[in-house]
This record gives sequence, structure tokens and C-alpha cells, in this order.
Amino acid sequence: MSNHEGQPYCKIGYVFAPNKEQTVIQPSLITKATEQGIGLIRIDPDKPLTEQGPFDCIMHKLYGPDWTQQLQQFSSRNPDVRIIDPPESIERLHNRDSMLEVVSRLKIELNKEKVSVPNQAVVSETELVTRDMAIEELKLRFPLIAKPLEANGSDKSHQMYLIFDNEGLEVLEAPILLQEFVNHGGMIFKVYVAGSSVKCVKRKSLPDISEEKMKSLKGFLPFSQISSNSVDADEEVDLEKTEMPREGFVVELSRALREALGLNLFNFDLIRDAGERDGYLVIDINYLPGYAKLPGYETLLMDFFLNVAKSKAVEEVTSGDELNESVCLQ
Repeated sequence: MSNHEGQPYCKIGYVFAPNKEQTVIQPSLITKATEQGIGLIRIDPDKPLTEQGPFDCIMHKLYGPDWTQQLQQFSSRNPDVRIIDPPESIERLHNRDSMLEVVSRLKIELNKEKVSVPNQAVVSETELVTRDMAIEELKLRFPLIAKPLEANGSDKSHQMYLIFDNEGLEVLEAPILLQEFVNHGGMIFKVYVAGSSVKCVKRKSLPDISEEKMKSLKGFLPFSQISSNSVDADEEVDLEKTEMPREGFVVELSRALREALGLNLFNFDLIRDAGERDGYLVIDINYLPGYAKLPGYETLLMDFFLNVAKSKAVEEVTSGDELNESVCLQ
């Protein structure tokens, strides 16, 4: 699927932070892309973007005002080059409070499932966190998950705690997001989205905590120290026996999130409420995640790249025919 000169018919420029590139770009993906006529071209972050190319689209995971300005300058000179995804849409996912706001506004038709988010509140002042009545005032119940408000991929943004009582709150520094822990059978469903392509996998998660066990749990536990033993779980989770969410539900939820977020490349964490069989909660959303950890991830991304290429080809045809229709990736 290359042109008559053997060159790729769609050139996709990509750029990541140095420690993130290998989580998506692997030799196996580059090889498969080349075989399909897709050129994956590394963008040098140390050189001006306007001096690189040509590209048909740009896939990026760099942050900061300098990079955003470079994208704006490049787009003004190359309006036909698609940016995947717009920085202003990605920015919403850098705040754990705003990232989940879209879930309550989703335009989605479901069979029997219900989708929501956990009760949560942002605490902006450390003094409020440590007051005895703080949790009651925030209308939250223990146990809580404490997450840094900023979700920018840094080590600090991944420092999370399970909080069992007011004493456990003392370890926290504001601003922070407090989210009610929901029993979910010790299983989390990670849904990877690449345009209209979707893949859902199941992973072990935090074990359930009964009201009886809460009486003996004190203070806090960092996520890195949480296990079935640390909270005295009743039974070990059987990964194989856990039922996956209905495929049609996952696909429809992914479509609705993609449209609401204005993003093509992301994943989200989904849990099934242990107290409501068809109740699901979205608890986290990440931009351009580590697709490479998925078995066969190359096929997922190649389907997306080929759709991008087809959209580009149609745009060129309609432009040549002087049509005013806009072609969007489905």
C-alpha cells in the first residue's frame, strides 16, 4: 500500500517524552506499519517542528507551553496536517477532577448497564484535610482513595493512598482529590481506545473491604503496599473466572467518551460495582497510554493508522473535486 515509488502513502510523525516513546513505538509496530504503507517518522523534540516533515499527521505526547506553541505555528503553516490530539483536549486529562466531568454528560444508549463516577471532592487546603469534620463536610465516606490532583505522568502524580480514617488524612498534601473507594470484586477493566478500535482487558485491582474489616483498618496505606494480605481480603481474585463487560457496552461507552473528550488515543479504567451487578464506574482516563503492554497491540494501532490514511486520501480527492465536505475519522 505504498505509492509507485515505494514511499509510504501516509507519513505519521510522532514525538514522546524520552521515557515514554518505547511504551508505544516498538520495532514490531514500525515493521507492521511499513508493510501497510504507513511511515512512522520520529520527530526530534530538540529541533523546531516547522523545520521537520513533511507529515500527513502528528501523534504527540509532549507537554508544556513551548511544545504547544510549536504545534500552533506548525498548524498555521500546514493546516491540512492533522494533529492527534489537540493540546486543549488533552489538557483536561491533566486534572483528575475535570477528567471525569464528561462521564455524567455522555450521550449514550445502553441496554441495561449504568455508568457513573465515584463520589469525589477536591481539597485545596491542607488544613481542611486534617480537620475532624472535613470528610462529613465533603459528604464522603471512608475508605477513600487519595490522588494528586495533577495527572501529568510524573512520579508524584502516581503517589496514591488508601485512607481509612481521619488520622490517615494527615499524610496528605493539598491540592488533592479524595475519591470514595467502591468495592469492585478486586478487578479492574482497562479499556484502550484508538479511534473506533477498542480493546478491553482485565487486571487485578484493590481487594474489596467490608464494613467489618473497616473496624480494624487504621490510618493509611500507599498503593504500592496494598495487597490481599494488607487488608485481610476474604478470598483471592480469580482472574480467569471474572466475567468481562458486555462488548457492545464497552464499544458504545468508548465511542461516547471519544466524542465527549475530543480525543482519539486514550484508555480508561472501568470497575463493576460489587453492590450493583450492572453498575459500572469510570475511575480514571489517561491520554496516549502504554499500548505496547497489550498483546497484539500493533493490530489495534494499525487499524487506527489505516483509518487516518483513508481519511487523508478522501480529503485529497474531495479537495481535488472542489467539494466543501469535511471528512472526519469515524
